[in-house]
Amino acid sequence: MKTIIVPEKGKLSVATQNILQAVEKKMGKIPNLYATIGYSSSALQSMLETEATLGRDSSFTAKEREAINLIVSQVNECDYCLAAHTTLAQMRGFTEEETLEIRKGSFSEVKLDAAIKLAHSIADHKGNAGNVALANFYKAGYDEKALIELTALVALRSFTNYVFANTQIPIDFPLAQAI
Repeated sequence: MKTIIVPEKGKLSVATQNILQAVEKKMGKIPNLYATIGYSSSALQSMLETEATLGRDSSFTAKEREAINLIVSQVNECDYCLAAHTTLAQMRGFTEEETLEIRKGSFSEVKLDAAIKLAHSIADHKGNAGNVALANFYKAGYDEKALIELTALVALRSFTNYVFANTQIPIDFPLAQAI
């Protein structure tokens, strides 16, 4: 099997280098996963634009989006994204114990719990959430806009999970605790 390496920024296309320069300015580093996705500047650009767009006028706060990222990455068994999003979730205010609770598929706050359970169901059942998870999501106070955004968040995180699954690049965040 071919080994995928994390490319050096200077060996990528000029378009990718420009994108990664902006990432580095914002994050203080270029995560290995972003650099690897940068083999395709269009894939990297679309991923970053989708992430940014889903953060504006969103049904979910940045903290809630991290909870969704955690549960999807857990379902997809993505050690890279679990490490990255555990770090980000803690930066957004979750405790380590709460990140573990989320990864186990629940949360003590009812509304976020419904979103976590729906994201889990969507990821686990290849998009088909099931009537119970959907009903609980709406009962918790979410609407159609939130459903579409949550589905997009699941798809976006699944993309990065799948990139890691097929590259197994080195994880450059503190490893998430096993559950």
